Amino acid sequence: MISPITIFSFFVMLLALPFPAEAERVVLTVVGDIMLAGSATSTLSRQGYDYPFLPTAHILRGSDIAVGNLETPIAREGVEFTGKKFRFKASPKAAAAIRTAGFSVLTLANNHIMDFGAQGLSETLENLKKEKILFTGAGRNLAEARKPAQVEKNGEKIAFLAYSLTHPVEFYAQRDQPGAAPGYARFFQDDIKKAKSDADYVVVSFHWGGEREFFPKSYQVEVARRAIDAGADVVIGHHPHVLQGIECYKDRLILYSLGNYAFGSMSRNAGSSVMARIVLDRGVQEVELFPLNVMNAEVRYQPALLQGARGGGVIARLRDLSRPWNTEIVAKGARYFVRMGSREVFGISR
Repeated sequence: MISPITIFSFFVMLLALPFPAEAERVVLTVVGDIMLAGSATSTLSRQGYDYPFLPTAHILRGSDIAVGNLETPIAREGVEFTGKKFRFKASPKAAAAIRTAGFSVLTLANNHIMDFGAQGLSETLENLKKEKILFTGAGRNLAEARKPAQVEKNGEKIAFLAYSLTHPVEFYAQRDQPGAAPGYARFFQDDIKKAKSDADYVVVSFHWGGEREFFPKSYQVEVARRAIDAGADVVIGHHPHVLQGIECYKDRLILYSLGNYAFGSMSRNAGSSVMARIVLDRGVQEVELFPLNVMNAEVRYQPALLQGARGGGVIARLRDLSRPWNTEIVAKGARYFVRMGSREVFGISR
């Protein structure tokens, strides 16, 4: 028979053992395309490279991790690729401004990251490293371009991957050639599975679709679902420069296109966008949307938060674009949330 003293000693020993810390939620904010060059160059030279971020930086800095798609090299040198109409190159000052705004991860897999060749990409990577900004989706070779950026926050590991499915294919990295990670299924499926084996969450970015097209192409839907089937928790899309719909697939999140964020173009086709604030807590717990005015003829390269009727109009349009997947976007006062499955949205449940 075990004596009471022995039992007491056993429980004292258990209490003395360290208990594993319970993981906390992680707040992730994602935006669309960032391009601090083009027609914005003179404004940025005059106002400073922090200027585009001033109205929205509080949302970025209020997150654990802020992510955007950098759609330009940040470099002084490089050989310009003349095989396409639009080529961009941003001042190295842009890197410090992006970091000051609150961004900690940038995706680089897109159709502009190699606009100034291997030298332009190399300088970009060095400028981002200097500012301690993590990146994924491009590198000195294919292996480096496919390498995830991993962030540990609040006891959770989040892996970020990025791929391009846009032309020119000359920008795709190869075994011994720098460039962007190609979004081929054989690459992203393996990469996601590997990343998931060492991370709690995997967030995947795709540069895809047709410019100025409001609905995703069939291949975008297929690729997004394949990514989630492989283990992704969030899929972020960009390249169309306009909003596309939102899908909740297997209780995970697909943002087919977030549109532009801070983008140096006077195009009148890209007028509205959203920032998405995603709470990761045993899955995608909450998604809040912040409507933006990105019509540069009005905001002069400084994305502005939209409220009232104009903000509601952006959300109404996004509801229509998300109708093919029966996605619900719920208003709670002046705030907007994507309903994830049966989860409550501030007391509103299915």
